[in-house]
Amino acid sequence: MTKAQAGPRVSPDMLRRLEDITGHRFADAERLDRALTHASARGRGGRDYERLEFLGDRVLGLCVAEMLFAQFQAADEGELSVRLNQLVNADTLAEVADELSLNDFIRTGSDVRQLRDSHRKNLRADVVESLIATIYLEGGLDAVRPFIRRYWSERAANAEAARRDAKTELQEWAHQAHGVTPAYKVVARTGPDHDPVFTVSVTVGTMKPETAEGRSKRIAEQAAASRMLVREKVRDDD
Repeated sequence: MTKAQAGPRVSPDMLRRLEDITGHRFADAERLDRALTHASARGRGGRDYERLEFLGDRVLGLCVAEMLFAQFQAADEGELSVRLNQLVNADTLAEVADELSLNDFIRTGSDVRQLRDSHRKNLRADVVESLIATIYLEGGLDAVRPFIRRYWSERAANAEAARRDAKTELQEWAHQAHGVTPAYKVVARTGPDHDPVFTVSVTVGTMKPETAEGRSKRIAEQAAASRMLVREKVRDDD
């Protein structure tokens, strides 16, 4: 087996296990295999989960938004947005992946398998979204809603009515306190293409900037904004 083809294909046993944990009977084994295949293992001319991940992200967001809209009828748009972000971020998706034991099914190249578990979080999150897309393409929203309810309904009920995201909070504070808009800048990008690390700085007027790292620009921006808020004592360091 070549390096690019490392990892198991979807065997009949794996298919049965995936159907048990998702509650869906898969009709297209080729698409399911693609949903579990990272770019590092696709081989020349092969296909990976990236397009499916794109679709699954949108389907998950819609279904979770529906769930929150029905469950929290007194919540305003701001609270609903915060709850939604909590439930569809990489941390929550990686938790779901671990609950599904998806590491047993994901196909990656040897370089990715050697990464620390924390660096594989985004990969596990991506595969959850690609699985959601696979179910959606086979059965539409009626097929994918039960899967999402199965793994997100309790999380939605238990999610705290958390504060607004850090970027929104920093922007409102910067406008009110200083009359300026925070400026974000990518100051470094390291790591391989399939597992990058971004370093982002945020500046508010003439104040000293804050920097933070993340597996995406969005994550790094949120982390930098949070550090600025804590430093300026706008929010507690929790």
